Amino acid sequence: MRTSRLVSAVGAVLLAAGFLVGTAPAASAASPDIPLANVKAHLSQFQSIASANGGNRAHGRPGYLASANYVKGRLDAAGYTTTLQSFTYNGATGYNLIADWPGGDPNQVLMVGAHLDSVTAGPGINDNGSGSAAVLETALEVARQGVNPAKHLRFAWWGAEELGLIGSRYYVNNLPVTERSKIKGYLNFDMVGSPNAGYFIYDGDNSDGTGSGPGPAGSAELERVLQGYFSSIGVPTEGTDFDGRSDYGPFIAVGIPAGGTFTGAEGIKSSAQAAKWGGSAGVAFDRCYHRSCDTTTNINDTALDRNADAIADAVWDIAVSPPSPGTPVWSDDFETNKGWTVNAGGADTATTGRWERGDPEATDSSGPKQLGTTVSGANDLVTGRLAGAAAGDHDIDGGSTSIQSPAITLPASGPLTLSFSWYLAHGSNSSSTDYLRVRVVGSTTTQVFQQLGSATDRDASWATATANLSSFAGQTVRVVIEAADAGTASLVEAGVDDVKITTP
Repeated sequence: MRTSRLVSAVGAVLLAAGFLVGTAPAASAASPDIPLANVKAHLSQFQSIASANGGNRAHGRPGYLASANYVKGRLDAAGYTTTLQSFTYNGATGYNLIADWPGGDPNQVLMVGAHLDSVTAGPGINDNGSGSAAVLETALEVARQGVNPAKHLRFAWWGAEELGLIGSRYYVNNLPVTERSKIKGYLNFDMVGSPNAGYFIYDGDNSDGTGSGPGPAGSAELERVLQGYFSSIGVPTEGTDFDGRSDYGPFIAVGIPAGGTFTGAEGIKSSAQAAKWGGSAGVAFDRCYHRSCDTTTNINDTALDRNADAIADAVWDIAVSPPSPGTPVWSDDFETNKGWTVNAGGADTATTGRWERGDPEATDSSGPKQLGTTVSGANDLVTGRLAGAAAGDHDIDGGSTSIQSPAITLPASGPLTLSFSWYLAHGSNSSSTDYLRVRVVGSTTTQVFQQLGSATDRDASWATATANLSSFAGQTVRVVIEAADAGTASLVEAGVDDVKITTP
């Protein structure tokens, strides 16, 4: 976040008809819990990049481009279409990273962004590695869940914000007017892990009656979405003005609704705020603001975790609709035995934790690893349903395990959608050789879902995935679910429930 400068008067108001303004949002799919450990792993990467590049990640410095390439690499691997947009400022080349997730209405775009650069004085882990990492992990969760959004999702990481919103202004000013008109909302996250944190939401309707006035029409609706999340977890918030200090500025200047959260910079926390939020009164929200001590030790984990979840909640609330129930073609909630076969191909290698249908027992190792609750009913498909004396007694060991559905005859026409609930959980010594996969086998075989492990602790949490099976219309198919602990031995658990195939 850069030093304060008021924006010029907001330009003409753009009415986001049918998207944010004038109508209550439609019911959305349940938003995910963003793993704090994953967000902090990105912060560690930003810290390492800064340490290897002169102690900062500033515009025109090698640490900035290395940061952009790190984010780009993660997004490319997850299936995003990414663009590294270059611009020149103060004689140096800067970069914006833009990432588009496939699908969604191209005329109804929700953008979510954060600035990626630091000041030259330090690595910028709270300002603004925190916002950058939280937005990145939300984007990766979109990919992990295979989200088919109703609105088009675009994520952005801005360059040279600290020098005057240069990157975001370059992006907005170089967008054709027709493309600008498609962006119906922009959410900005700049400093979301301040050590003496406050919980501020950009005041879209100027309801506090101070500052620079309301944002463009639709900003109040964005504010209410974010307020709704914090209210749901019992955390009070305060409004913060659109005062031009971050990358929402170029968007509201052309009438695009904006919103976002902020946990405080060099401002001093009042006694009333300390009573409300905890922390220390009479002390800056971030004592390391724009200093060399803005490192990974300068982060409030609770604030970072809450704000990362708020970002995901807003994305799911605004852009992700729940799957249409459709007309069922075939379904299994695993309350009765419909004929799934373990190791149907005879190639499984797992010695424990093989797939089975049953009532699962909960396990915990640094957080839930096997869920004792199902999505519906008492049973699900689970990798070794028992808990045992230790969390790893019945997890997957020794390789892969698979389970295959009975034959399913699909109708000859019409769109067909496979949906299912799932989780993959593992310890921090997991890797990308561990996985949960779903394949559909007909006249051809198609992998329709994959979640890989990683070297971070991942707790079990039910999520929903969908896949288009229209190419299998008229065929008899089988669904094959596979999970593996295929590398260095790690605690790996997986579950699947409520498998359905529907047509509109």
